[in-house]
Amino acid sequence: MMNVRAAAASVVFQVVDQGASLSSVLPEAQKKIKPRDHALLQEICFGVLRYLPRLEATANELISQPLTGKKRVFHHLILVGLYQIQFMRIPDHAAVGETVSATQDLKGSRLRGLINAILRNYQRNSASIDQRIQDSKHDAVQYCHPKWLLKLLQESYPEQWQAIVTANNHKAPMWLRINHQHHTTASYVKLLEEQNIDVSLHPQAKDAIKLATPCDVTLLPGFEQGWVSVQDAAAQLSVHYLAPQAKELILDCCAAPGGKTAHILEQVPNAQVVAVDCDSSRLNRVNENLARLNLSAQVICGDARHPENWWHGEQFDRILLDAPCSATGVIRRHPDIKWLRRADDIAALATLQSEILDAMWSQLKPGGTMVYATCSVLPQENSQQIKTFLSRTLDAQLINSEIDNPGRQILPGENDMDGFYYAVLQKTI
Repeated sequence: MMNVRAAAASVVFQVVDQGASLSSVLPEAQKKIKPRDHALLQEICFGVLRYLPRLEATANELISQPLTGKKRVFHHLILVGLYQIQFMRIPDHAAVGETVSATQDLKGSRLRGLINAILRNYQRNSASIDQRIQDSKHDAVQYCHPKWLLKLLQESYPEQWQAIVTANNHKAPMWLRINHQHHTTASYVKLLEEQNIDVSLHPQAKDAIKLATPCDVTLLPGFEQGWVSVQDAAAQLSVHYLAPQAKELILDCCAAPGGKTAHILEQVPNAQVVAVDCDSSRLNRVNENLARLNLSAQVICGDARHPENWWHGEQFDRILLDAPCSATGVIRRHPDIKWLRRADDIAALATLQSEILDAMWSQLKPGGTMVYATCSVLPQENSQQIKTFLSRTLDAQLINSEIDNPGRQILPGENDMDGFYYAVLQKTI
């Protein structure tokens, strides 16, 4: 089996240097290590990506000659070692020893002495090195976000951007969604308490329970029987705003991995739900989730911009449009987003969202309701998108609104939720 630090360095290398997503490469890496090390691998990978600029700045203080080409993975191994020393409870000698040992699995035993020297140098001089980095006042290093994203957040939220960044750099809590076909919230809370699992409730998302400490889903009563699912409370509010009714024809657009589709059916089992997504591989997750929960929906692979290619039925009573977005509201769950997204992605995403909005509006019945949702905090994808849509769509009426902006913007950390946006739109008759 592979050394867990070697696996972590390989994962970080693939994300940062090759642009792979953490959700795709981490499961593959876990297959190469001992099961007992899965949580440790995840902690290291998430942590390095969460604090990447700070770790890079530290490494630059210690490395005289950059590690390039085939040696590049060993640069990331150094970051793995630094993260353990700076942020984890692992004793320094163990963190250094195990990280140095990882050179063998990465076929770089000749670099063993170099990496050992770099990490021990940091051990000896961490106070002075950390102070120099602190004194640099480099925003990307201080806040561990790319410059372009910090600029957008500062422009959009002049009084709140620091709170957003702080929330992004913290670990996300574990929220559960109770399946009321099996249990009430109160009865399931009692089951958790019997297992000595401490929880708290959400003031608005009535199916949401937050665990005081995340745990493996196998420890949750009735998980395999579909009594409960893992889903952030902010995402659960989509069904609150959609307000599905019995026997309605409902579309979940951009549905993968299927959490919202399932939530609709848990609330209204006799609704006719259609789930569409353009990614056939991710639709497998939709089918898996529905099977575990013993729920049934019509699952279709199709491009939301061109419903004429996949839908020939009646117009829908309700549409939940969970639009493709920058995912800047869920950075605390997916820290790789900070390094995979680029500034010019935002305009392209806004154009795509606009096209899907127009296409889906044509599929909504007069009098019907559409919920436009994103897991973004950027106004270009949210309030500005909806303002522009309303200006060009005469039969669209906004139902929910904050004081100055259309819709509701949830910021990361609000009631311990992810960042989300919701606009509830009604088609006038």
